[in-house]
Amino acid sequence: MNYYGQEKNTATYNLTRMNLLLHGVRPEKMSIKNGDTLAQDWPEDPERPNEGVQFDAVVMNPPYSIKNWNRAGLKASDPRFEIAGILPPDSKGDFAFLLHGLYHLSTEGTMAIVLPHGVLFRGAAEGEIRKRLIEKNQIDAVIGLPSNLFTNTGIPVCIIILKKNRGLQKPVLFIDASKNFIKVGKQNALQEKDIAKIVDIYQNQIEEKGYSHLATRQELIQNDYNMNIPRYIESIDEEIPHDVDGHLYGGIPEKNIQDLKVLNLAVKEVLEEALIQKRPGYLELTLTTEEFSEKVLSNPAVQEKSAKVKKVVEEYIQNYWNKLHQLTPETNTRILKAAMLEEIKKQLESFEHIDIYEGYQIIAEIWTKTLTHDAELIEQLGFYKAGRTREPNMVTKGKNKEKIQDGWNGAIIPNNLIAEECYKEEQLEIDGLRSRISEIESQLSELVENAKVEDSEENNALFDVLKKNEDGDPQDSFDGKLVKAGLKEAEKNSEEYHYLKQVDDLTKEKSSINKSIKEKEQELKEKVSNRIENLTDEEVDRLLYKKWFGSVVEKALSLVEMPLKKEISIIEELNKRYSHTLDDIDEEIASLEKELEALMNELVVL
Repeated sequence: MNYYGQEKNTATYNLTRMNLLLHGVRPEKMSIKNGDTLAQDWPEDPERPNEGVQFDAVVMNPPYSIKNWNRAGLKASDPRFEIAGILPPDSKGDFAFLLHGLYHLSTEGTMAIVLPHGVLFRGAAEGEIRKRLIEKNQIDAVIGLPSNLFTNTGIPVCIIILKKNRGLQKPVLFIDASKNFIKVGKQNALQEKDIAKIVDIYQNQIEEKGYSHLATRQELIQNDYNMNIPRYIESIDEEIPHDVDGHLYGGIPEKNIQDLKVLNLAVKEVLEEALIQKRPGYLELTLTTEEFSEKVLSNPAVQEKSAKVKKVVEEYIQNYWNKLHQLTPETNTRILKAAMLEEIKKQLESFEHIDIYEGYQIIAEIWTKTLTHDAELIEQLGFYKAGRTREPNMVTKGKNKEKIQDGWNGAIIPNNLIAEECYKEEQLEIDGLRSRISEIESQLSELVENAKVEDSEENNALFDVLKKNEDGDPQDSFDGKLVKAGLKEAEKNSEEYHYLKQVDDLTKEKSSINKSIKEKEQELKEKVSNRIENLTDEEVDRLLYKKWFGSVVEKALSLVEMPLKKEISIIEELNKRYSHTLDDIDEEIASLEKELEALMNELVVL
């Protein structure tokens, strides 16, 4: 496979080449040019200068709505723009980039370009270009993405997929993935599950209410060739409408309970036992939310489903656990990863109401956090040798920030995991000492706070030995020197001596324990460093299994409970919403009026 590209910004151009190298693309396989894509068409075939080189895949993320893009004075007769018969407006270069990429796309190829949403609905020249593309049926899909995905702009963008060989009657797929993201710092980010869902919906041409829609040519024409996503996908409002009678007279509307599909299908009998009729069409919850939740999750049908999911997931893990043991330099870990991710979806899709993409995310995170790195090392060294390989732990010390070695780290087995599993007693002892440090700090903090309270016993005894700032305000710790000086001056059996001695003893104990922790941690660190190369095959198996798959079954079982808990929380919300009726409010008002009247009567007029 050969890679071609052009980038105007020199820094980005250099980063592009570096990025390709890091992804395993050899220099002879890449042809990247530093230049203006629009002003000077490239690449061209020297033997056919009037025909652009055709590519099987075109991917573009151009600058959005760039102004004055046509400084070269290009005409509509430029081969790249002939398909539209009109030049994009000079004030916005979005369609100029799109048409450039489409021109270089082969008949059987696929193109994807990231652009602002304006290209979907702006009129004038852009509207005419969009009309031409729709008439030629070359727009394959429109995918709306969340806002704030990129560091250079906070606007929401979309991916437009184009093909030249689409059937005339094939619909255009619209996907609204704008609500599927997580916050990472100040940016929004797509998770692996979000990307997987987009890919599956696109590849399988699936319609899903509120998420995707297959728009026919007739629909596009009826919308005057406007491709704004909300015209084709109506957002789902999950807010449950308020019921006036429910607020006036109390009771959960029965129709709201009937809408809870998961609970009605999974544990209908529990639902019927927990909710009794208050009056026609309205129900009352007879249990607390906690009691109801416990009955639902402990129901035999739910437990049976959980057991089946557990069995399927354990077998799935065992299958790929065996394959990970067999990794060699000839193995393609990318194929293994893809197979592993695809398999978890297939295994979970047979279970009703389980979100297969949540299961996908569980496995994807294992690869992202650990397996991608670990698998590469296992390929090179073999499973058990990689498990027993250690690397120097380099730390920066001193004013010159010199890097020096401070012990060893397991190459794929973390030191803290070895400590937890192979040196449990030593780890428990250290944890116990840390727990005692927390207790001491809590006791000292309490003494500090009490010492700040005027006229308290602690204030009289300890205020003078608190650390003070420049203005003489007490701080949140004691001054060790002042404590020792105070002890020498105080009478031995006095209250002051008692408190000063308590502070001094706690401080000494804390110092002694901290010293002990440091020594024991160093001893444990040396034991772990030496243990890495001497781990048995059984220990390597146990440690790596826990690292990669230790929490997978538990997380998979939570997928069974997730939809149930979601609907339980809806019942809790509805129960709170309709718990106070109009009569209750009237009674509360009457009670408050009586209290106010009583207070008024107690007032004395001077």
